[in-house]
Amino acid sequence: MTTTAIDTPDAPARRRRLDPGWLLLIPALGLLAVVLLYPLIQSIVRSFGSAEGFTLEHYANLFTDGVTITILMRTALTAVVVTVVAFLLGYPYAYLMTRVGPRTRGILLVIVLIPFWTSVMARNFAWIVILQRDGPVYQFFSFFGLDVVLYGDVGGVIVAMSQVLLPFMVLPLFSALSGIDRRLLLAARGLGSHPLVAFWKIYWPLSRGGVVSGLILVFTLSLGFYVTPALLGSPQQSLVAQLLAQRTTQLLDFAGAGALGMLVLVVTIALVAWANRLGGTISALGVVATTRTGERS
Repeated sequence: MTTTAIDTPDAPARRRRLDPGWLLLIPALGLLAVVLLYPLIQSIVRSFGSAEGFTLEHYANLFTDGVTITILMRTALTAVVVTVVAFLLGYPYAYLMTRVGPRTRGILLVIVLIPFWTSVMARNFAWIVILQRDGPVYQFFSFFGLDVVLYGDVGGVIVAMSQVLLPFMVLPLFSALSGIDRRLLLAARGLGSHPLVAFWKIYWPLSRGGVVSGLILVFTLSLGFYVTPALLGSPQQSLVAQLLAQRTTQLLDFAGAGALGMLVLVVTIALVAWANRLGGTISALGVVATTRTGERS
């Protein structure tokens, strides 16, 4: 018994929806597979391999060698501090960009984008001149009788990384803040609310989606920073990217480097997934809180 396919009335529309427009993605997916997926798979295979076959020895060594965990904790702490500094500087800056006119906003945007137009090496060598002994920062603290040299220290790395990553905080914040209707604040002020209370209960909840996006972006980029810590830091205070480079280029420990890279990747993905979920929850709660505040008003 043979069955004959019968076209339903919506079959032409279904065929149109299945048109192979997605084939345009093949070049990009192929490039992504070659430059990202293939090396990643190789690293995973090496991290579990040894002369005897499958092993978890390389992962166990990460927690027992006495060095990796210390460097991971230092990297995480540095990333947290850089993220907080970028947020404290970026939020007022992005807020100011939403308050000024188009011409001034364009100037502020150009200032934010200047780091993207400057070579990474040029920026870091400029920071070396600024932070080294007898540099402007040292002379400033010497005026108050303090001997502060940030070059070769984690503090200098944090300062330079905060400057480099600040645009990645400002741009998501500006995108979120520019979409907030300021008439909500005017309505709250008209109903007798204090400016700070109106900001905290209305403006801040609506901006937390952009805040979470900026925090995720800056934190994840901070975890893998290499050039700035390598030039401005010291071997005694190295971060995880420097440890990876040392294991691959000097020690030729590709299996150990692969295990370390997989650990950092898993932790980063887990943090990003948690932050995305938290950001969605926060945004929803902010909208509900703002709606309820408006209803009570």
